[in-house]
Amino acid sequence: MAYQALYRKYRPSNFEEVVGQRQIIQTLKNAVLHNRISHAYLFCGPRGTGKTSIAKIFARMLNCTDPQNAPCNQCPNCKMALSNSHPDIIEIDAASNNGVDEVRNLIERVKYAPMEGKYKVYIIDEVHMMTTGAFNALLKTIEEPPEHVIFIFATTEPNKVIPTIISRCQRFDFSKVAIKDIVSRLTTVCQEEGIDASLPALSLIAELSDGGMRDSLSILDQCVAYCDKHIELDDVREVYGVVTKQDIGRLLMDLSERKVEDVIEFLHGIDEDGFDLKRFTADAIRLLKDSVILEYSANSTLVDESTKEVVHESMKNIPLSGRIALMNLLMDTYSKFSYASRILDYIEGAFLQFLSNSYSDASASNSENIPVSEVKKYDFSKNEPSEQSEIGQKTVKIPQKQGFSHPIPISDVSRETIIDTKNANFQSERIRFEDEYVLGLLVGATKSERQKDAMKFNIQDQLMTDLRWIRSISLLKNSQLVASGSNYVLVETQHPLEADELNEMEFNIGFLDYFEGLLGTPKKLFAVPKAQYERVVRQFRERMASHDLPEPVVVELKKEQKTENTKNNEGDLMTKVFPTIQIFED
Repeated sequence: MAYQALYRKYRPSNFEEVVGQRQIIQTLKNAVLHNRISHAYLFCGPRGTGKTSIAKIFARMLNCTDPQNAPCNQCPNCKMALSNSHPDIIEIDAASNNGVDEVRNLIERVKYAPMEGKYKVYIIDEVHMMTTGAFNALLKTIEEPPEHVIFIFATTEPNKVIPTIISRCQRFDFSKVAIKDIVSRLTTVCQEEGIDASLPALSLIAELSDGGMRDSLSILDQCVAYCDKHIELDDVREVYGVVTKQDIGRLLMDLSERKVEDVIEFLHGIDEDGFDLKRFTADAIRLLKDSVILEYSANSTLVDESTKEVVHESMKNIPLSGRIALMNLLMDTYSKFSYASRILDYIEGAFLQFLSNSYSDASASNSENIPVSEVKKYDFSKNEPSEQSEIGQKTVKIPQKQGFSHPIPISDVSRETIIDTKNANFQSERIRFEDEYVLGLLVGATKSERQKDAMKFNIQDQLMTDLRWIRSISLLKNSQLVASGSNYVLVETQHPLEADELNEMEFNIGFLDYFEGLLGTPKKLFAVPKAQYERVVRQFRERMASHDLPEPVVVELKKEQKTENTKNNEGDLMTKVFPTIQIFED
């Protein structure tokens, strides 16, 4: 006998063998049990999730002569259906029978009574391939079919089925099969076939199948053909050219340690080995996304245990803002692959850009000539600073790219901030302010300033129509002005990430000119999350009652003198508004 592919050999013969889709199966069973059988069903969902298999099982169940055990697979009707010879169960491929003439022939046959079973069941696969004329020809028959006829439509693209057909069917949406369910089924198949496959190999096969049970069996079949009946993780990687999560984790660890040569060698290696670079990029994005989820919910069930281990081991030295920045870079790079002449160059460029923007050079000194030993450094993998600053309450002026500075006590800058002693910018790290510092801002604010500024702040999108301020307005639209001093404003945001983005914008580009145009006077912006602001307000009230408020914060603004040769051409303007976009001129 000729070899039979695993996905055909292990096609489910009853509902118990189907992997996943428990709700759909139970609904169909109850429909038969309570005699509430519809005249038309629409099974839609991703490929390989059991649509056709469940349709065949349901058809056998409807015609089985043993209703207590249907489908029993032992009665004459079940045996004929299993051998694809039952005269009352008709399978039609809509991809090759999609015209009006074929549908008319079907309608002619529908009127005849069943020959062997109770129902005449038409299973029409890939129904979305039918033409509009064919759908319209079938419409009346589906609406009012003979009592003995049942239609089961299966499709991967329900959006291509005309609404008048969908409205006349009971629709069942099939979901992707869970990885753990696929692994469980693959383990059973391997035991039946005498295949020795490691659990990591089966897990990778399940991931590659993208929720399709049929695809996973096909991948297993191909791996068996490649390495006989002993399958390890590396065998699956070689057959399908994929990079594991562990490999990506080691790459990210090299990034955190600034091992540029190791990163480039790894990328060249997977390219020379023929690995799928698009899939590698997508997998890296997915791993970074999972790490962000775990940052906010360490015990989340949305991330599997193996991924949690990789994230814990490889990303402990990369702050959340750095991971988000890298994820954005890779997503932007992925969107450019369609017209890239060499994908590898784009991927290397993304990682190199991340390295150039993300980490400070501790061997250099900043523009204020502060010794490196006096700069407070933090270990992001721990809860406490790795070194205690010896500066105490010393004030350090941090120059701004926009051209003004503000003295911030080192002790008042959150441990999540690393001062870049070379470029003195905060582009890649979270900038947070201690409660005591925010309290000083509130002490220095006045009610009259806040009322005056709030009127314009709340309608800034109407007042400021200049192209230069698009990004500023976009960032500020989800914030609320809560305090205002003579030369600064304090805003609160719903989420800490929004506050981080505003503070990063302030330190790298600044809102000074924007507020000068909006409020009539230049002002520096401070952003805090809502939870922190509410906490500080409670402290303010308690300490005001006990006459223990701190001294108001003194904010200094200093603009750089513009040179006569400075031009504000279109390229400069776009770079200022959209700093991540590079403008190339001939």
